[in-house]
Amino acid sequence: MDKLFDSPWILRLTALTLAALLFFYVQTEMKKGVDSGSANETDIITNVPLEVYYDESNLFVTGVPDTVNVKISGPTPIVLKTKLEKDFKVFVNLNSLLIGEHSVTIQQENFSEKLNVEIEPRSINVIIEEKVVGDFRVEPDMNNSLVADDYIVNNMTANPSRVSITGAKSVINSISYVKATVTGEKGMKESFEQDATVKVLDRDLNKLDVQISPEKVKVKVDMSEYSRDFPLTIKQIGETAEGVTIEKLTTEPSKIAVYGTKSVIDSISEVLVEVDLSKIKQSGPYEFNVTLPTGATKLSQGKVIVHADVVKELVNPNESTESPTEDGVSTDGTEDN
Repeated sequence: MDKLFDSPWILRLTALTLAALLFFYVQTEMKKGVDSGSANETDIITNVPLEVYYDESNLFVTGVPDTVNVKISGPTPIVLKTKLEKDFKVFVNLNSLLIGEHSVTIQQENFSEKLNVEIEPRSINVIIEEKVVGDFRVEPDMNNSLVADDYIVNNMTANPSRVSITGAKSVINSISYVKATVTGEKGMKESFEQDATVKVLDRDLNKLDVQISPEKVKVKVDMSEYSRDFPLTIKQIGETAEGVTIEKLTTEPSKIAVYGTKSVIDSISEVLVEVDLSKIKQSGPYEFNVTLPTGATKLSQGKVIVHADVVKELVNPNESTESPTEDGVSTDGTEDN
């Protein structure tokens, strides 16, 4: 006998027989439950899609939830089968209704007659309106607090720059903002591109129930260090040489850009160029340093040319003169004529 049960074929046959007996037993018990109605169960099927039937080409409907919950009660096998297969549907048929507000009952199909079906909610309030399509410009948007203190957003563009929005006439008329918002880490300094979802809002910034095409746009953000152009102010230091009269001093360029945080740059009143009068001996161009304002990070250029108009008085011809340089600007600032 032991050798008989050691055979793998005998073991397989025994297992198959037991499985078949168990299957027929379960089927018999389930049939008994259905026939007698003694084994009942109640279950709730959540997030069941709610279908809507109406003239989608000309009308727009609001107030219809995407899903509902369905409570079913009845014989356990049928409840389990219904929940597993989900071959039923729940819907509202609006085809016979006119434009306006309506209270409609949610209907159901393909449930077993042996089940008690309750839909939550049982009815809904809908608004049927004329369908309108509009073309709107997209406004790129970003939270400025994400930008580093010494940087600024120069420009933002959306591609495509316009979107098509479909919805109820009253909703389309209430559109105040069509935005595509980009985001990122705090302290951003580099220009970038990012895909952004388009949002349609009313004047109170409530999101509107509309269809948007396309739903996303590419936003390009151009950033740079914060700067402003300031006119140069000449600050004279030193004493003019004997016999030299300076009639006029002008800078080239007349303005330069100063970089730094917005609070610092906006508080600057002037940008100084210190001109040492002792180095000016005759009319011509001279190079002098620009003073970096306190708190600023840099200048567009650190040196500028100062043009001097000089009138010389007669001096002793035996006095020595300075040697000119190759590029026409003397080492002490005079131009080689």
